[in-house]
Amino acid sequence: MKNKDKLLEVKNLRTYFDTRRGLAKAVDGVSFDVYKGETLGIVGESGCGKSITSLSILNLVPQPKGKIYGGEILLHRDNDEVIDIAKLKRTGKKMKDIRRKDTAMIFQDPMSSLSPVYTVGSQIMEGIMLSHDVNKSEARERAIEMLRKVGISPAEQRINDYPYQLSGGMNQRAMIAVALSSNPSLLIADEPTTALDVTVEAQILELMEDLQQEYKMSIMFISHDLDVIGEISDRVVVMYTGKVVEVAEVEDLFYNPSHPYTQGLLQSIPKIGRKKELKPISGSVPQIYNLPDACHFAPRCPHKMDICTKKEPPVFDVGEGHQSKCWLYEEGGKRNEG
Repeated sequence: MKNKDKLLEVKNLRTYFDTRRGLAKAVDGVSFDVYKGETLGIVGESGCGKSITSLSILNLVPQPKGKIYGGEILLHRDNDEVIDIAKLKRTGKKMKDIRRKDTAMIFQDPMSSLSPVYTVGSQIMEGIMLSHDVNKSEARERAIEMLRKVGISPAEQRINDYPYQLSGGMNQRAMIAVALSSNPSLLIADEPTTALDVTVEAQILELMEDLQQEYKMSIMFISHDLDVIGEISDRVVVMYTGKVVEVAEVEDLFYNPSHPYTQGLLQSIPKIGRKKELKPISGSVPQIYNLPDACHFAPRCPHKMDICTKKEPPVFDVGEGHQSKCWLYEEGGKRNEG
């Protein structure tokens, strides 16, 4: 961990969706911290609540069906101001100010995030002018500099290109330039390399690490790919059915996973030269309607006990900075009341 100053605290966050089939608890009691200068990886199967957690932090949960039902999202600014984003109005001035100056997001598909009717340069310039007191000419110069930093060249020409004129990797670089144009404290990257080939993926990850050092920002990196998470993260949050089941330093998580779900994820990763047979997790992720007040992973867990089907496990401290939401640690672990 690079330092222990908290930038963001998410406490017991609950984001639900009112549907015809009932209340879908997409994010249900999620808690974690993001420290200044670190990269926090968030991993889990599709539908576990990763993206809804990020949208909750930006107060962009799809409405009217979606709503933050409870919890706190505490943003710590450099001037010692602490803002609870969960209490702000979605379209209020304070929330807009946070989106302009404190946070930014890179979405999974740049082609659906960048407007096809505006040039890449104009979209970067818009972010610069919203967050900085500059005129159009100054914003254009800064936009050209941002394109250079993300490796798009010749920047003076590419600034006039439309998204369809750029490759997928170039568009993702442009999205990063848009996100960083406001110099945010927190960058949320929602599976930014999913649609890219392996070579471009490696370039994007390296670029993000370099820009993180330059801009001194924190990154919340969301992915279902544990290999990517292992490469870029300092700490990792593992999610399952809207809940956090394990939190640990990245090396501790990979070499000493505590939760059966995390162990299953790691055992199902194919590796060159691996002699052991892959062990996919049995069963499938349950639907998030009317989930029981017990361990949600119990039906798929090879270590299931009687208590697992009757009562939801608390969070146990199983090591320094390592937490696990599993009844296996009732005896050896220390119950975390935070």
